[in-house]
Amino acid sequence: MTPITDNAALEAFCKRIDAEPFIAVDTEFMRETTYWPKLCLIQVAGATDAANIDPLAPGLDLKPLLDVLADPKVVKVFHAARQDVEIFNNLGVIPSPLFDTQVAGMAAGFGEQIAYDALVRQMLKIDIDKSSRFTDWSRRPLSDAQMSYALADVTHLAKLYPLLRDRLEQAGRLPWVMEEMASLTDKAAYDLDPEKAWRRLKPRKFTPKYLAAFKAAAAWRERTAQTRDQPRGRILKDEAIDEIATQGPTDADGLNRLRSVPKGFSGSKFGPDLLEALKTALKDPEAYAPKIERGPAPVQAQGAVVELLKVLLKARSEDAGVASKLIATVSDLEKLAVDDNADVAALAGWRRKLFGEDALKLKRGELALVLEGARVRVVELEAEE
Repeated sequence: MTPITDNAALEAFCKRIDAEPFIAVDTEFMRETTYWPKLCLIQVAGATDAANIDPLAPGLDLKPLLDVLADPKVVKVFHAARQDVEIFNNLGVIPSPLFDTQVAGMAAGFGEQIAYDALVRQMLKIDIDKSSRFTDWSRRPLSDAQMSYALADVTHLAKLYPLLRDRLEQAGRLPWVMEEMASLTDKAAYDLDPEKAWRRLKPRKFTPKYLAAFKAAAAWRERTAQTRDQPRGRILKDEAIDEIATQGPTDADGLNRLRSVPKGFSGSKFGPDLLEALKTALKDPEAYAPKIERGPAPVQAQGAVVELLKVLLKARSEDAGVASKLIATVSDLEKLAVDDNADVAALAGWRRKLFGEDALKLKRGELALVLEGARVRVVELEAEE
């Protein structure tokens, strides 16, 4: 089985699939020792055509494929799309419109974050051969078995998509899934600007000095990881960012006293650069610190209320055949427990109809949870005269 390795073949293939209503897409990549994922193989399948594309082939220009991925007429189908979308975003395009079969599976009653092989087994009655699962996809040449394994990922996906879409459409749940797709295609979710790196971490304090150092250390780590093409954790662990922000070291001795910073770090090629970044930020912490709208301190949710909401959520998700994670998170329940008007997804749209309204009724004492055998039944109570 020969992959596409030249521009003429890629252009011809992309011309054919661009006429399809949808294509299934997957990637094989390596990133264990790098910051930037190394794209090693791209698999694409439509209803009648499929191919492996070798992005490591000398001189291969991926622009025809990237144009198809951006074509609004063609739906791009992925399973667990986020890392694949991140890779294509690094190449300059976010695939859109997009359909993620893992998210769709959660809405169709296949449980929380169902694995691809499990979805194929349940819907197509096919067991996937996993013998090539741990392939080093960067090595060449790839064997026929490895190429067949890779291509099967998208040929099965191309068969899954119409079945899953029809199932959701018949149940009236397709809009639910498409609502979730908006977050996967939001370019802001893949923004790697070092100055915004602090956002993926959780600051523990909110003083200008702490936040300025927190932002500076996170930005320095992100820039260094990008420049050296190394994982963030190999440069500095997350806990070190918090300790640096707490202590605010501005010299080598201060850096050496931190428990979470590797021994000898201040004397390495990293230490002086980090210290310089911290000194710059701490010259005017008020100006450099990110502005975080905190609002009033949250009221502590009563544990019993949260636990009742969890039981209700589980009951309603089982009744509807929808993964509870798709309806509400634990954080949502904690906010809902103390505020009937909480700004949570569970109180909007289809989630409110499926769960949110009942959650409010439960808090008002208008619903009861009754155990019947192994299941919890939700009972509406009659209003007292």
